[in-house]
Amino acid sequence: MRMIFVNLPVKDLEASKTFFGALGFTFNPAFADENAACMVVSDSIFVMLLTEARFRDFITGDICDTTKATEVLTCLSCPSRQEVDDTLAKALAAGAKPWKPNMDFGFLYGCSFQDLDGHVWELMYMDPAAIPPQSWRGIVTAWLSPAVSPCRSSASSASREATWGRRPLRDACR
Repeated sequence: MRMIFVNLPVKDLEASKTFFGALGFTFNPAFADENAACMVVSDSIFVMLLTEARFRDFITGDICDTTKATEVLTCLSCPSRQEVDDTLAKALAAGAKPWKPNMDFGFLYGCSFQDLDGHVWELMYMDPAAIPPQSWRGIVTAWLSPAVSPCRSSASSASREATWGRRPLRDACR
């Protein structure tokens, strides 16, 4: 079995543990000390929260300034739309900042927020039974086509206000 370990620098380890604990995550004490905490996402996915000083031991270059750039989008699936909304509400109540507007394609629903250190987290629910008949390749190809996508065409700003599902196309162009 493969496992994923996402490593994130944090300014205040205890505050980050409190924040993610409020979202329902647990921590494995076997992989923790005053500079690190191992957040358990699932049996095979873990997030290592590392103090910035400890994180620097593993990298070359600078730590990303999340007020100026986004270093990664970490997306977690949820078993229902309600859990997407509930987890977002918990995150915001625990100090997160909203990031992008919620997206709703009918079969795919999601939201995003920035944690205490500005790392972007996405939550999504996908209903496989509700996926449109066209393949994902067809959806992506159509979305990127200059004739269809307002991001790739000289479409007027009015046409950018059109929607696909309930998500404004103008949001996809940023």
